Amino acid sequence: MPTRRDFLMQGAAITAALALPKRLYAATSEFQSLDARTASVQLAPEGYPKTEIWGYGGAMPGPQLRLQQGARLQRRFMNELPQASTVHWHGVRIDNAMDGVAGLTQPAVEPGQSFDYDFTVPDAGTYWYHAHNRSTEQVARGLYGALIVEESEPPDLDREEVLILDDWLLDPETAQIDPDFTSRHDRSHAGRRGNFIATNGRHALSLDVRQHERLRLRLVNAANARIFVLSLQGMEGWTVALDGMPLPRPEPLAEALILGPGQRADVIVDVTAAPEETAHLVRVEDQEAASQVAFPVTGKASATRRDAPDALPPNPGMEVIGLDDARTVRLDMQGGAMGTLDSAILNGEKKSFRELVDANQFWSFNGAIGMTDAPLVDVAKGETVKLQIDNDTVFPHAMHLHGLHFREIGEDGGLGPLRDTILMFGGQTRTIGFVADNPGDWLFHCHMLSHAASGMMTWMKVT
Repeated sequence: MPTRRDFLMQGAAITAALALPKRLYAATSEFQSLDARTASVQLAPEGYPKTEIWGYGGAMPGPQLRLQQGARLQRRFMNELPQASTVHWHGVRIDNAMDGVAGLTQPAVEPGQSFDYDFTVPDAGTYWYHAHNRSTEQVARGLYGALIVEESEPPDLDREEVLILDDWLLDPETAQIDPDFTSRHDRSHAGRRGNFIATNGRHALSLDVRQHERLRLRLVNAANARIFVLSLQGMEGWTVALDGMPLPRPEPLAEALILGPGQRADVIVDVTAAPEETAHLVRVEDQEAASQVAFPVTGKASATRRDAPDALPPNPGMEVIGLDDARTVRLDMQGGAMGTLDSAILNGEKKSFRELVDANQFWSFNGAIGMTDAPLVDVAKGETVKLQIDNDTVFPHAMHLHGLHFREIGEDGGLGPLRDTILMFGGQTRTIGFVADNPGDWLFHCHMLSHAASGMMTWMKVT
């Protein structure tokens, strides 16, 4: 199975070559509608049939929600789907009752019913929203969109582009979404991976630019399982934020940028390609490269380039303090194909691996499969936690923490950037630290969504 070094080396080589629902049925007028319904869109290239999707507003992706930092978001979710659903606001440090996790923070919203989401957005950055009930199916059918929270002091840019990256598993004849969302192979291996890759729901997206134009690319990996390895061609870039949180200083994008499912990156780029050339956001995979997004250069924005960009203004509460006295918790991941899992607790009973396979459940956290009655950790508000995660499997896992952000703690004690999703490769042991400053019951799960559905889910309680 590939390691992080494998991904980076591929990128370098190719770049050189190229609770109860609140206000259910409320009648207040402040709430704008966010409806989920079926629709048909031209997802595959022209000449193929339209694809039946599930989309917010019947669109793919859903409407882009854009607010100022500190503003209040009010949306009435209207469920016009054939299944119950919820909306999760991925990466937002949010009130627990608004987190949208069916069965943990609210009941699932049944077909024909509604739920009012009402919260403030404390942090500027790039976030996204998506379904969080039967997520393996509902996200794969298209239920997601971007949530952009703008800084009060915007950076010096010419423009910005929100780019949602995804792959789709389509029938090559009919262009319809493969309806098998419980595949044993997907659940026990790398997850559901598509055969058609798109950006913003479009094949071969192309955006005109000008030489020396400065753009902010807001990148979101909305795929069920695919890890995107990205590089630049005809552009020079700096990573300025990860998972919505600003870096202390822009980091030149010299190597490949790796985005696991659920992760985001803000990259400021200068177009260096000459007029009549084409710059690219390049996707690297299996020692080959392809254009994820093309940027044809139509002219010049200026005769010379700007200086390197400044850092984005920090969000509040980005420091992780108290690590010397922090409570230490361990999370052991086991399972999957070629794994070491012999048995695990499922629904309160110890099951052999063969019995787990028969139940289509393949992954365990600390010897238990799926959500448990007791949380992984129960901490007081304001307490600092160190969580050591041991990936004793051969597959990557993108571990997403709801409601809180963390920093990775290096072997030398140094702290990595503030994030909400950590991509762990097979055999790795990593330690993260966070301040439990947001009360509630918070989900912690793998964002390879087939893995979450087959065991890789737990939760933390902050009181």
